[in-house]
Amino acid sequence: MKTLGLIWRYLRHNLMSAMAYRGAFVLQVFGMLLNDLMLLVFWTLLFQRFPLLNGWDLTGVVTIYAVSASGFGLVVALFGNLTRVAHVIASGDLDYYLALPANPLWHVLASRMNLSGWGDLLFGILLYVIVVPGGWQTLPLYVLLVLLVAMIFCAVGVLAGSLAFWLGQAQDLASQWFNATLSFSLYPVDFFPVVVRVLLYTLLPAALVGSVPARALLQFRWQSLGLLVVFALVAMALAQWVFFRGLQRYESGNMIVTRG
Repeated sequence: MKTLGLIWRYLRHNLMSAMAYRGAFVLQVFGMLLNDLMLLVFWTLLFQRFPLLNGWDLTGVVTIYAVSASGFGLVVALFGNLTRVAHVIASGDLDYYLALPANPLWHVLASRMNLSGWGDLLFGILLYVIVVPGGWQTLPLYVLLVLLVAMIFCAVGVLAGSLAFWLGQAQDLASQWFNATLSFSLYPVDFFPVVVRVLLYTLLPAALVGSVPARALLQFRWQSLGLLVVFALVAMALAQWVFFRGLQRYESGNMIVTRG
């Protein structure tokens, strides 16, 4: 409850700060909506020429895109430092968070907001409700799956960023790991050869934030939902364990920082 309270207070503070510059906030959200829309146009044109690809039609791909975009948007909107964990560790900025009586991992993640994430979140919801047949009826399941997808994205970001405890300047590697998971999640896993599919279910769990939740929405199966729940919980537990294990190796950056 203490951690949830911390996240809620940071969310409120970050939103109030964003509202101080409403124009910039709206432009970032709208810009991300346009960016997402361009990829949707690409898929629409492709499926007009090829109505079915490896068992996936336009509705299936749109569902993948919607749930992945919403999950990613939600996690980076709440935890704007998710993609900067390696930088925070390598630069010594972690000292500030360790000096305060709060869980350092969640404090790092929640202390910043990625405004464009709200655009991804909004786009995914609108896309699912408007384009996918029967989207309104399955909206509660969609929300649950988006939460699970956000948890998996969060775990990947923390695991990737925690590499800095052992490798030092690991910002580029962490960014590539996280961005690869995001990029591959937008494509049906059946588009790839078997070897790549194994990676997309394990090291880069892109299938678990894209194809698997989409299948659970289009053809609901308790097995798919159970797989996502178990994987999300295990991934989050592993990510926290790795972060705090790495924290034992952390050496202070000897930085004196004053924050208001």
